[in-house]
Amino acid sequence: MIEFLVSVPWLANAFAFVYGCILGSFVNVLIHRLPKGRSVVRPRSRCPACGAAIEPYDNVPLLSYFGLLRGRCRRCRAGISIRYPAVEALVGAASVLAFVRRGPSLEYLVELVFVAAMVALVFIDYTHRILPDVITINGTVLGLALSLLRDNPTTVQALSGAALGAGLLFLVAEMYFRVRKLEGLGMGDVKMMAMVGAFLGWKAVLLTVLVGSFIGSVVGLAVMFVSRRSLRTSLPFGTFLGAAATLSLFVGAPVIEWYMRLF
Repeated sequence: MIEFLVSVPWLANAFAFVYGCILGSFVNVLIHRLPKGRSVVRPRSRCPACGAAIEPYDNVPLLSYFGLLRGRCRRCRAGISIRYPAVEALVGAASVLAFVRRGPSLEYLVELVFVAAMVALVFIDYTHRILPDVITINGTVLGLALSLLRDNPTTVQALSGAALGAGLLFLVAEMYFRVRKLEGLGMGDVKMMAMVGAFLGWKAVLLTVLVGSFIGSVVGLAVMFVSRRSLRTSLPFGTFLGAAATLSLFVGAPVIEWYMRLF
């Protein structure tokens, strides 16, 4: 079966997209339930408005939302957030990118799981300003364990990446608190960067922090300009770090190689 899929590129990519969308549907469950402290396994999915159980045929990624339901609950006709198909499409697209890069391999699965975790953290932090330990801590442990089976990063690189990611963000948070007497970064960001380092290594940690800070600065300035808010406006840094980590995964290697050639 796998050999046949690989021999037909468009079919393999379509399969990867569908597989990613299915995983994206589960990521939606994480985004909705983890901040509320609810099980991600039971009960079955329900409409947030009327509480009616969602039937399996109404829970098919993308197709149900756009084709069957037209963005509304079948029972009460309440609107369903566009976030649900957006997350499914994002993870589906990431699945195709990872498959094109890695083919049917462990690396493909590792990259897909990492992106799924980053997408969950991005949306949770944006909405609730929290980064759940169940993702960040377990993700760090998983990343370190997988390094035993991977060549890049090696176990040493994964350990150093986790240490640098956590240590760098902790140092920044501590310095900000001592200077401004305000909490600028939470421990969730520290744990998140430990996970990024465990999966991607220490070089990607530096790139992620740099790109995440740049994105955060641009967004922060835009928010200040549009809304006339002060410099103390709270922004979800984990959201920017998650986006930057995903970029680091897919384009980080050539960027780092280009930078190293400058010296």
